[in-house]
Amino acid sequence: MARATLQRRLLPPLNAVRAFEAAARRGSFKDAAAELGVTHGAISRQIQLLEEWLGAPALFRRLNRGVTLTPQGGALLAEFGPALDRISAAARRHRERRGGPVATLLRVNALATFSLRWLLPRLTLFREAHPGIEVQLTTANEPVDALAEEYDVVIRGGPDTFYGFVSRPLLHERRLPVCSPALMKRYPLATVTGLERHTLLHVSTVPKLWRDWLTVAGHAGLQPAAALTLDHFYLSIQAAVDGLGVAMGPTALVSDDLAAGRLVTPFPEVSLPARTYFAYLPQRDLINPASIVFCEFLAKLGERSGAA
Repeated sequence: MARATLQRRLLPPLNAVRAFEAAARRGSFKDAAAELGVTHGAISRQIQLLEEWLGAPALFRRLNRGVTLTPQGGALLAEFGPALDRISAAARRHRERRGGPVATLLRVNALATFSLRWLLPRLTLFREAHPGIEVQLTTANEPVDALAEEYDVVIRGGPDTFYGFVSRPLLHERRLPVCSPALMKRYPLATVTGLERHTLLHVSTVPKLWRDWLTVAGHAGLQPAAALTLDHFYLSIQAAVDGLGVAMGPTALVSDDLAAGRLVTPFPEVSLPARTYFAYLPQRDLINPASIVFCEFLAKLGERSGAA
């Protein structure tokens, strides 16, 4: 019996287990990435690692929107989920007995592109400044009052009014053309007419951005060399970074790329207004104090980054 207790446990990689459980629970690799503070690609790699370690067939089926578990994945979740719950509960009990601080859970829901392009890169700073607050981040694009679950903080555009919520402004932004330095070197943009030699990158959810900007810039009839339409801002921004064309960049979403030199703004003096990002907090008898700390921290970061 003593020998048996010394045997090494055969355990899968624990980061892969966490990634699998989060993706299975959320039904989305993207939402799992936001919750764990990693990239979508990191979740995919961890799932692949777990599948290879198990020598099992695929644990997920990819759908147009999200993922669903295969029978093998469902069986695994039925074992892994309760096991992680027990580990979490045991750790909390131990910390409480030792008098150690128990982290305050802060449930945050934010727009997907905002989370990927602005919020996620700054969560590490928040964790370092406030280790006693555990942020659980999920993403969605539904209106504040259409969310099925309850959150401590919901980040959306504004200002809007929703019954049962109070709002706090986080950061302002404008929209203006951005492109890679290499593309602008190849086809200089000394004037707006230089866009005639470029591909303009459009976003299908806001198809009139370029039309409106060209009108404000005084070149409503300009015809570009080509146009490319993508589904989301994060795709058009990445396409601009990769040199595929010139995108309309929301300043909050491209601030890190501008600071790092991955993007440049050929016409910084001409921009379009955009909605302000607001935090919407459920109006309870007592608002979670961690919500106020989180919102104030983000607002200060927005001011320092020049996005506000």
